Amino acid sequence: MGGSEGNARLTAAAAVILSALLVAEGLTLLGGVGRFLVPHVFIGLLLVPPVLLKLASTGWRFASYYRHVEEYVRRGPPHLVLRALVAPVLVVATVALIATGIAATWVGHGGLLLGLHKVSFVVWGIAFGLHFLAHVLKLPRLLAVDWWRPDALGGRRLRVALSGLALVAGIVVAVAAIPLAHHWHGD
Repeated sequence: MGGSEGNARLTAAAAVILSALLVAEGLTLLGGVGRFLVPHVFIGLLLVPPVLLKLASTGWRFASYYRHVEEYVRRGPPHLVLRALVAPVLVVATVALIATGIAATWVGHGGLLLGLHKVSFVVWGIAFGLHFLAHVLKLPRLLAVDWWRPDALGGRRLRVALSGLALVAGIVVAVAAIPLAHHWHGD
């Protein structure tokens, strides 16, 4: 798939997909989630496969670095604060945010699950903001070669296919589960 550079490009592609979906998800919060509950749930569920792709690609980098795979060691680790503090909090908060959102939607009531969803969102928002700011300037370079000017690095089609598959899988999950949000109207 292109080694450490290919993995970095896949991670960047997943990051762009997630950023676009997160902006859309954020827009559902502006007018009050109650008013935009169905789109909020739909986009939240659509996020799951791209989040899994991003976790897989970053997890692969993490594992390869700590297994001492030479090209990953040569790239070096992320900044210590990002690696030791921000990333673990972001991963746990992301899982908690998605899990509590799905659980609250499944149960169909506010209460503890909705409260945990809101708390995990605050923690996630802080960690995500730091993570995003630390990496956003790298995105154009990583994406340009795969999306606009192909180069000799192998695996481009696989990276594009994985990104597309994550989006399609997200749409399938969201469409299949959207009826869960309908019984919340009026709450």
